[in-house]
Amino acid sequence: MTNKERWESILKNKTIPDDRLPVMEWSVWWTETVKRWESEGMPKNLGNQNIHKYFGLDEHCQFMVSALGASCPHPASHFGPRINSKKDYGEIKKHLFKPENIGQFIGTAKKIASRKSGEKCPVSLLVHGFFWFPRELFGVENHFYAFYDCPGLMHMMNEDLLEYNKNAIDEICDVLIPDILCLYEDMSYNHGAMLSKKMFDEFVAPYYRKLIAYARKKGMVVFVDTDGNLESLIPWYIENGVQGVTPLERQAGVDVERILCKYPDFLAMGGFDKMAMPKGETAMRSEFERIFPAMKTGRYIVSVDHQTPPGVSIENYKIYLRLLREYCAKAAAKNQKI
Repeated sequence: MTNKERWESILKNKTIPDDRLPVMEWSVWWTETVKRWESEGMPKNLGNQNIHKYFGLDEHCQFMVSALGASCPHPASHFGPRINSKKDYGEIKKHLFKPENIGQFIGTAKKIASRKSGEKCPVSLLVHGFFWFPRELFGVENHFYAFYDCPGLMHMMNEDLLEYNKNAIDEICDVLIPDILCLYEDMSYNHGAMLSKKMFDEFVAPYYRKLIAYARKKGMVVFVDTDGNLESLIPWYIENGVQGVTPLERQAGVDVERILCKYPDFLAMGGFDKMAMPKGETAMRSEFERIFPAMKTGRYIVSVDHQTPPGVSIENYKIYLRLLREYCAKAAAKNQKI
C-alpha cells in the first residue's frame, strides 16, 4: 500500500491497512532536539522534510496557513498582548489574513498533485482555530477577560478568521484535496478545558460548525490539535463535527485507548508518551504495549504525544523508530490478538 492509501484506510474507512499502520511523525522535532542529533552524527541543516527521509519515515506534507502575516508585530512579552481594543484590531488588520500566506504552498501542492496516483503523499492543512487566534492578538491573560469585556470584538475576529480559513481551503483544494484539516487550538491544559462549555458554545462552536461543514464537504477529515487533557472536550468537538484529536499527551493523563473505546466512531493521532523515549528500549516497548490495543482499532495513527524533546538521543530515537515499525506491522498482522 502507499502512504496515502494507509492514511485513507484509517481516516476514511476506519480500518487497519493491509500491510502496516503509517510510520510517521505528526509533530516535528524541537530545534534543540535537531541540534543535539546533528552533534551526534545527523547531517546538518536538513530541514524537516529531509529529516523524515533521513530516518525513513513515511512521507507526508503539512501546509500551515497562519492568519498572522510576516509583518505582524510581536508582543512586548511572551504571550503578551498585541492589541487591547477594537481600534487596535482595525490597525493591526493590515498585518493579518495575508493572501501570500496561502499562496506560498500552491507550488508545492501542484507538485504533489502532478505525481502518479500511487506516489501521492498524504497532505494536512493546518490553520488557526477560533480559540487560538484571538489569544494570539489579546495575549493569554487578556484573552480570558475578552470573553466578558469585548464579546463583539471576539466575534468580529472569528468571522474574519472563518473567511480567511475558507479561502485557504478553496485555494489549496483547487489544486488537491488535503486528507486532514487540523485546527490549532490549545484550549486545554493538564486539568482539562480552559473555557466553559457556555463560552465554547457562544464564541467557538458557531465558527467550528461553519468551517468544518465546509471542509468536510470538500472531502477533508477534521482534527483539532489541543495540548493537555483534552478528554472533557471531545463531546463538544463531536457535536460540532470534529472527527479526531491530537496530540494526546500522556503526562496530562490522556489515555488513547479509553478515548477510542468511549467514542467508537472517533479518530486519534499522537499518544506515545515522549517521556519514555530517553529511558531506553525496555521503557519504550512497555509504552508500545500500553497503546497497542488502540493501534488495533483502525482509528489511530501513532506518533509522539508532542514534539520529541532534546533529552532524546539520536540512538534512542532510532530505537523508537525500530519499535514503531515493529508494532505498526504487528497491528496489521492477520488474526493478531490484542
